[in-house]
Formats: sequence, C-alpha cells, structure tokens
Amino acid sequence: MKTNNEQGRTVCIAITAYMLLKAVLNMLLGGISFGGIFSMFVSIGIAVVIGVFMFSGLEYVNYVVAGYLAIGFVTHFIPNIIHITDNWIYLLEGFVDVGCAVILIILPQVKEHFTNPWSEIKELFSK
Repeated sequence: MKTNNEQGRTVCIAITAYMLLKAVLNMLLGGISFGGIFSMFVSIGIAVVIGVFMFSGLEYVNYVVAGYLAIGFVTHFIPNIIHITDNWIYLLEGFVDVGCAVILIILPQVKEHFTNPWSEIKELFSK
C-alpha cells in the first residue's frame, strides 16, 4: 500500500502505540489473573489489527477506528465517573480515546493518508 501522507501515517502509528500501551496498562491496573491475561491478549490483538488497517491507509478505516474509540468511551464513561476516586486513570484514558478519534476524523494529514481504495487489497493478493 502506498503512503499518501507520511505525517498521517506517523499519527496512525502513534495512535496504535497508545492503544498497545493502554492494553498493557489496563492489565497492570486490573491485576494479573487468567481472565486478565486473556483480556490483555485480546486487547493487544485488537490494537495490532487496528494498527495494521490504519497503517494501510484504506478508505474509511479512520472513521471505523474513530467509532470504535468513541463507543468504548461512551460505554465506559458512567462507570469511570462513578469510580473516579478509585482510579481516575480510566477516565483519562477515555478522554485520550476521544482525542484520538477526533484526530482521526479532523486532521487533514490523517484524512489524506486514508485515501487508498479497497480494490488495492485484491491487487496485493493477486501478485
């Protein structure tokens, strides 16, 4: 896949790194247990898959990822507010998620990066 905007791709790599760091941080905050480790691997796997799709620069992926981050924020907002005295880091993570979603939708360099047509995937596998 071609890079339509190097700055936009760099921002996507930074967002992917944040998502990976967030998965590890949540595992550490939640405690290490079998369910916690499994959940961490799922979170890391999702972050890697999202990162690969963002790196590709395929059309509309930025909107899908922004929606994923926004839905995560909305679904966890009330519990994060209720338990803010116990652990305010989760609420902070939510606001960073919203910031990343806004960047993916508004920043011109990022929008330019996401202009590769989906038909290029077929061409990539046909070689």
